[in-house]
Amino acid sequence: MKINIKGFVQGLGFRPFIVRLARQHRQKGWVANTGSGITIDIEGLSEHQQDFLDNLHNQLPPFAKIDSLSIATLPLAGFDDFQIKASKTDDKQSAFVLPDIAVCPDCVRDIFDPASRYYRYPFTSCCHCGPRYSLMTRQPYDRSRTGMAAFKSCPACFKDYQAIDNRRFHAQTIACPNCGPNLSLLDESRNLLAEKHDALREAIGQLQNGKIVAIKGIGGYQLLVDASNQQAVERLRLRKHRPQKPFALMVADLGTAQQLCKINALEQQTLSSAAAPIVLLNRWDTACGGDFSRPFALTSAVAPGSNLLGVMLPYSPLHHLLLSKDSAEQPLHVLVATSGNRHNEPICIDEQQALTRLAGIADYFLTHDRPILRPLDDSVVRLINGKITVLRRARGYAPLPIALKTAMPDTLALGGQLKNTVAISHENHIIVSQHLGDLDVEATQQQFQATLTDLQDFYQITPTRIMHDLHGGYASSRFAANLPQSTLPVQHHYAHALSCMAEHGLEPPVLGICWDGSGLGTDNTLWGGEFLIIHKQGFERYAHFAPFSLPGGHKAIQEPRRAALGLLYETFGTSVFERQDLPFSAQELNLLQSALSRELNCPRTTSAGRLFDAIASLLGLCHINGYEGQAAMALEQSAASTASELHYDFRIQAKTPIIVDWKITLEQLLEDMQHNPAELIAAKFHNTLAEIIQAIALMAGQKTIVLSGGCFQNACLTENAAKRLTHSGFKVYCHENIPPNDGGLALGQLYAAKYIG
Repeated sequence: MKINIKGFVQGLGFRPFIVRLARQHRQKGWVANTGSGITIDIEGLSEHQQDFLDNLHNQLPPFAKIDSLSIATLPLAGFDDFQIKASKTDDKQSAFVLPDIAVCPDCVRDIFDPASRYYRYPFTSCCHCGPRYSLMTRQPYDRSRTGMAAFKSCPACFKDYQAIDNRRFHAQTIACPNCGPNLSLLDESRNLLAEKHDALREAIGQLQNGKIVAIKGIGGYQLLVDASNQQAVERLRLRKHRPQKPFALMVADLGTAQQLCKINALEQQTLSSAAAPIVLLNRWDTACGGDFSRPFALTSAVAPGSNLLGVMLPYSPLHHLLLSKDSAEQPLHVLVATSGNRHNEPICIDEQQALTRLAGIADYFLTHDRPILRPLDDSVVRLINGKITVLRRARGYAPLPIALKTAMPDTLALGGQLKNTVAISHENHIIVSQHLGDLDVEATQQQFQATLTDLQDFYQITPTRIMHDLHGGYASSRFAANLPQSTLPVQHHYAHALSCMAEHGLEPPVLGICWDGSGLGTDNTLWGGEFLIIHKQGFERYAHFAPFSLPGGHKAIQEPRRAALGLLYETFGTSVFERQDLPFSAQELNLLQSALSRELNCPRTTSAGRLFDAIASLLGLCHINGYEGQAAMALEQSAASTASELHYDFRIQAKTPIIVDWKITLEQLLEDMQHNPAELIAAKFHNTLAEIIQAIALMAGQKTIVLSGGCFQNACLTENAAKRLTHSGFKVYCHENIPPNDGGLALGQLYAAKYIG
């Protein structure tokens, strides 16, 4: 039999699994990696071959998944034994490339076992764990095609590599202190201070002394600092120009995480998963429980004013060693672990980048000589509506493919301006890149172009079409305009709806409820509170929020108080300037009144995201954003603290498209502010939005509904809306593996190629 397999069959010990299986069932022949998967040749008794095939399906290694399997019967070849052959390169590349896998428990035990030759070695791995996508130069997955190619295995490692009963049998990243990568510690002046274990010990000491240490991780550099040291965390904020946005935390173990946050079974499973993402968790309120006998104090500077903490567990041997109680007399329990980059720039992946871009931020650099081939930030997830929802998709998730029911021509999608990702179609799969960031700065634009080249080379595709956002001012759209291929623009919110459809394999007709900050509409205005009926020829704008002005344009995104003023002006006209509670100086109000009356730099928008900002400002929760989404997050946090089913009224204007008039909502909310706390008002506002969603859905008559756009990162909104819709008999789909924010646009743009152009 010749067996060809496609799926997740490389980089996880699949060939050793086949060798053991073949010997168990008395088969002779060979197994080899190919560009598109695995090929197996076996010969033996037919009844034994059937047992082989049964166990092939039933005893797969961890993370393995067979997508397709074909069998051909051939004449006997007279094989002498069963062996692993050299990989066979072909013209086809597999869509099934494993992401980086967190270090497995067995390897963790090795690094803390004094009898093991991997003792305290920070690059320990096996067939079941370690870097994959960040380390690969091309397919198929062999050591010679990874960043480990320069490291020749020592006799002991080669013995493990050849031992069939060893979990490192044919592990491509196998290495030990005698033959593998090693650590170096440098100071900010690039002086070499220590190497190998001495470098690790010295780095731990500097973290304990309150210093900022940049470490070279799996997918790039991280900036670490002791999370119990207020001055150290504040210094990191100052140097990184990040005054308020919460920092992510890396905790020593699950028990430490449980002392900090409320963690349910699904969140615990996600924290401990092979992807090992940052999980946004509700922190304990000291009044309602939690273990406060912990031997550490988390400084308030970590996540000021936030009831959520972004928590991850150690996912590499190096992280485990840094946080181990065996590494120091007074061990570190919790570290701030944030991306190793300058504000708005991509994560650094090599020593030269780190020493240059992180100069003035990091005090020390714990680096090593194993290359990182592509940058991969830590992924971020959150429990929303009972499902883990990916908010930033990178290490541990990229480049897992999205399956299509039918193959499509090679196509490239360039995503949007913010939270950019790009995507390619590869036969009947779509591969979405890792999170790249905002394309406002040149360094990220360069990484965007490098990733486009990398994806096309890695998967060996030559796109015939380019999909991009309708907004011609986006850096991604400007890039598309200079390409020789045919280009197709895709409306922003249509792409949002399609991204959720693609993730769940849905076909039209569908009602897409797409709420976000803004995206250019087909009428050249700023949309953002949209109800779109998706059909096979495109979409119809079925309903939207009533528009209002954003005084100052882009500045209104940074200052929720401006969105609030625009909302008030739309409702009350010039009389709003008689109010005494507006959070502006007299000079600012004069300028804003003039701008609004003359419609000067006051674009109109239907944005639900700006509605959230406006209400947050009116309630005094946030007038000026210290980071993106701060006002909306404060409003959600306020709403989540109160259980209420109350809501405000709203009007629906029966036009084409239907307009949701929020003016009566605003009037009732302002009246409520005289009598009720902000928490109740915030809850009633969220309930009102869910009522609006239900009302429009009932009018539209489409039984399948997708919720997409950045506003549906809000768990309170999403859960309220989904509950009402489900109760009314709708089938509701939310994002899970693809971000609801602009990180999902590239997927939606590619899916649009099926229906437009």
